Formats: sequence, C-alpha cells, structure tokens
Amino acid sequence: MPQVFSLPFKDRDAHPLAGVTVIQIIPGLEANPTARAAIEIAAALGAAGARALVACAGGRMKGELQAKGGVFVPFPSRTRNPLAMALNVRRLARLIAAEQADIVHVRSRALAWVAYGATRLTKTPFVTTFPSVHQGSNPIALRYNSVLARGDAVLADSNFTAALIAKAHFPVAGKIRVVHDGLDCHVFTPDAVAPARVQAARRHWKAAPDERIVLLAAPTRPGSGHKILIEAAGLLSRSGLAGVKFIVARDRGENSALDRGIDRAIATEGLQGIMHRTGPCDMPAALLAASIVVVPATEARAFGDAAVQAQAMGTPVIAANLAAAPETVLAPPMVEESARTGFLVPPGNAAALALAIARVLSLGATASGKISLRAKKHVETCFSAEHMCAATLEAYVDVRRGGARCSQDLPACRTPVRW
Repeated sequence: MPQVFSLPFKDRDAHPLAGVTVIQIIPGLEANPTARAAIEIAAALGAAGARALVACAGGRMKGELQAKGGVFVPFPSRTRNPLAMALNVRRLARLIAAEQADIVHVRSRALAWVAYGATRLTKTPFVTTFPSVHQGSNPIALRYNSVLARGDAVLADSNFTAALIAKAHFPVAGKIRVVHDGLDCHVFTPDAVAPARVQAARRHWKAAPDERIVLLAAPTRPGSGHKILIEAAGLLSRSGLAGVKFIVARDRGENSALDRGIDRAIATEGLQGIMHRTGPCDMPAALLAASIVVVPATEARAFGDAAVQAQAMGTPVIAANLAAAPETVLAPPMVEESARTGFLVPPGNAAALALAIARVLSLGATASGKISLRAKKHVETCFSAEHMCAATLEAYVDVRRGGARCSQDLPACRTPVRW
C-alpha cells in the first residue's frame, strides 16, 4: 500500500520539488535496503509532485516501484568492468539529457563513479548516500570510496559516518548531512503482527510457553558477535539462570563455515539444550516473540538493522557500544536514565553482556513498558521511512537552491523522548 508522507508544505503545487525530475541509480530492484529506500523516496517524490525515475538492471520489486509512482528505467547498473563503466558514463549522460533530469542520486560506489562523470558532463546536481559499511583506511579503499564524498550533497547514514567522512575527506565536511536509514514502521509494529505469527515463531524455535527468548538476529558475516553471546549464555547458564532459550537467527540457511563454527562453540559451552541456531525467519514476528534482542557486534559494519527493528516492535535491546550504536540505542551516559530506549555494553565483553541480559530479564512490567514506549517513539521520530524521505527531499531542495546545509545546521534527531 502506498505510504502517505507528512511533508512540510500545504499542497503539491507549493512543494519546491514539484515538476522536478530525479533519477536514482541503484544496482537492482531486489529485496534489499537500497532498493526499498529508492522505492520509498520515489513515492515521496511523487507525493510532492516530482517525477521519480529509478535506473537499474531490474528486479522483482519493479512492480512495487511502479505501484508507488516511480518510473523504472533499464540501465546496465551491475557492471564493474572499467570499459563498460566508461561507456555507461556517456549512456547515463544521454539519459539525463533525454529525461531533463534535475538531480541524480546514487548509493553504490561503482555507480557513483559513473554518475559522477555523467553529472559533470551535463552539469547536473549530484547527490550521494555514504553508508557506514563503506569504511576503509588503506589508500586504495579511500580512493575508491572517495567518489561518494564528491556529491554536491553527501548523505551520511549516521553521525558516526558523517564524522568518518569529514575526517577522511575533509574538504567535503560542509556538504554532509545525516539521513538515517528508514524503517517501514507499518511492517515493524506490534499492531501489524497477528498472534498466530508469533506462535509460529515460537514453535519454530521449539520454545515452551513459559520460556523467555534471547534473540540474536544478525547478518551472515564475521564480527556479528555470535561467539560473544555464546560465552555470555554459558556464564548465565553456569550461574543458574533457567527458563531462558537463546536463539541465533541467521539471514541465510546454508551451512557455511561460520555456521559450523557457531555450532562448535555452542557444543563447547555445553549449551545444546538452551541455545539453537536457526535459518531465516519472519523477522517482525520473531522480534515480537523475543523477550530480549541482542546485537553484540564486534565490527561496525556488522551492526545491522536489528536494533532499530526491535525497538520499533517494543522489544528490549542490548547492543554493543560501537559505531552508530549510541544514536540507534539511547542509553546512559549519553542520555539520562529517564530517556533510555535500550542498553549498551562494551563490545567483545561477554561478562558485561551477561549482566545486561540478567538485568533486562529482571525488569518489572512497568519499567520495561516505559522503555518500550520510548524506543518505539525514538524509531518513529528518527528512523522511519517517512523521516528518511522527508530529510532526503530537503537535501534535494537545498541542492536545487545551490547548496547543502551541513549536518550541524540541521535539527537534531537525538532529542531524548521522556515519559
């Protein structure tokens, strides 16, 4: 169903982007965060009276894009061949001219090199999104990533990322603004999850009716902190904790080397009876079925979306305090206790994670309920798809006017929510 966006203008004709054509260039329209963001922004542009084109190689979400008012433009966006990329510069320049595009927005590094060349040829405003996963300290990585810092406006996915960009690419500091990734709060909300879906998740985990679930839902990559949770579960088990099951939900189902390593670590700790590894699941239902969601990442790029998703569902979150975690999960000393939305622990510290799990499990209904309400409000205010789209469209407006406000000039999105 199309989203309805609350834009700061009384009607479509009054919006500064009315009649403007924006081309977003992405690798493809598969089910991933990049494609979903492009579709949401296309819908918001349509609501503002603008024309939204998405140039890519296609994919199964093409129908959703068109249903939400976006226009699909076939483009060979998946190539990494230098010669093909050079040809794509001219191809994109012709597309920009033919469609009379006013703004080009890109998120992929390889496509950014193509878009950078094409927009310089056509003198078209160029907007980039610089995600935290594109970090790098060696000269080759810095050079490759630098194209995302060459936009007329550079959208960072967190204040943490904005600081990294400003440090590594100092001349662009004044063009950076923070636009958090957007979550579909119509999907990740308790009201959208039927009780049968929650029951199905618990049956899949073979959880008893009175068992509480500690859930780690993380991408399939090193650095997600699986072994930290296993060590913490071992500490809690040996301390006498009962009635708790630990679930490691993976994003892929194959038996990878990482999966086998997790299984061996579970066996070494003697946790086969209370800790299980599962494959992909109905994530909103799984988060709602859990008593706690843990994000014990040991690397910034492995942090993922689970902390935001869990807070949207009102499930208590314990996350490793690294990268953008203090923006995602509000906790002392960054905010007062009355503004807490979750819990932060030192990364790589199994003992601290175990203590935090024990603390959250011991919370009373009133204290837990207040944290859940603040967490849901925090996500709605700062991490919703509507907020992402409104902030992105503001960036487009500023670029059209010939400048981009620095992130320090923008309204803060970390104001604590009090109850």
